[in-house]
Amino acid sequence: MTGPLTLFTGQWADLPFEALCARAGDFGYDGLEIAAWGDHFDVARALEEEDYVEGRWEILERHGLRCWALSNHLVGQAVCDRIDERHRGILPARVWGDGEAEGVRERAAAEMKDTARAARRFFDAGPADWKPAGRAPIVTGFTGSPIWHLCYSFPPVPEEWITEGYADFARRWLPILEVFDEVGIDFALEVHPTEIVFDTASARLAVEAVGGHDRFGFNLDPSHFAYQGADYLGFLRAFPGRIRHVHVKDVWWSETPAEAGVFGGHTAFHAPGRYWDFRSPGRGRVDFEAIFRELLRLGYEGPLSVEWEDGMMDREHGAREAAAFVRSLVFPPSPRAFDEAFGGRGCEEGAGPG
Repeated sequence: MTGPLTLFTGQWADLPFEALCARAGDFGYDGLEIAAWGDHFDVARALEEEDYVEGRWEILERHGLRCWALSNHLVGQAVCDRIDERHRGILPARVWGDGEAEGVRERAAAEMKDTARAARRFFDAGPADWKPAGRAPIVTGFTGSPIWHLCYSFPPVPEEWITEGYADFARRWLPILEVFDEVGIDFALEVHPTEIVFDTASARLAVEAVGGHDRFGFNLDPSHFAYQGADYLGFLRAFPGRIRHVHVKDVWWSETPAEAGVFGGHTAFHAPGRYWDFRSPGRGRVDFEAIFRELLRLGYEGPLSVEWEDGMMDREHGAREAAAFVRSLVFPPSPRAFDEAFGGRGCEEGAGPG
């Protein structure tokens, strides 16, 4: 694999952007997946201020870093969601407004269109030798879902309600995807519980709903597959042309029944008795070796972005350890078959496979 190793800044948004850049370079990362919250990236400023995006690149370059993906998970969540007071805590004030649900969804959709435009401006301002990792620059994010609350079908859920949920997703996201297409940016939905896509089956429905739109791709985070029993390797094989970004995040799950099962029992992360919990990469049960080999087979050249989450570990220790872990597993592809020399002239008499 030849893609860059990056650190997702979402869990570090309490730090000033420059302070995080200084740390990330020291941790061993090639660059950042920059979140559009904290002071890391401001969509409005990127579009309105003459030198804002150039200033982001200056900070990155000062610390030997690059960027191939921006993130706007928080605003994307509000495009399709059933809006409540929780969203107020994750949205910019300009998107929340008066909190009226449909108004929030419409402003979130407008902000995601602006995110595509801001991403284009940001990546166009990159260094002369910058180029995409993969086919195009990327915005990762969430979509929200109007039907996540119907995931457990009791009282029984009429099939047409699910059909209408995907239709609503398409109505809201197709105009956004058209803007992404206009500016040449890919959208990578993180496959995740609470989103319109949370496994392979729901992904098929979403791709069909948007008519296979070319700018609609996926950010694979295997941790969200593993604990719910969904097949992350099968997902890669099902959507080889839509894997635009990969999160390296690990999860542990119990081999035996637990007090709080897959749904979490309304317990906090890392509470005793949980069936699963996020762990620093390499300390859970995700088979990253198999993932990286499958990505290599598919010709994936995009970022491997560490989304670091482990409530029991110091995050700076974890980020440094995670970078070393990923680098220990990735390798360049071989230009030849390992047994190619067996039939060649270079094989001396008596030599051969042993």
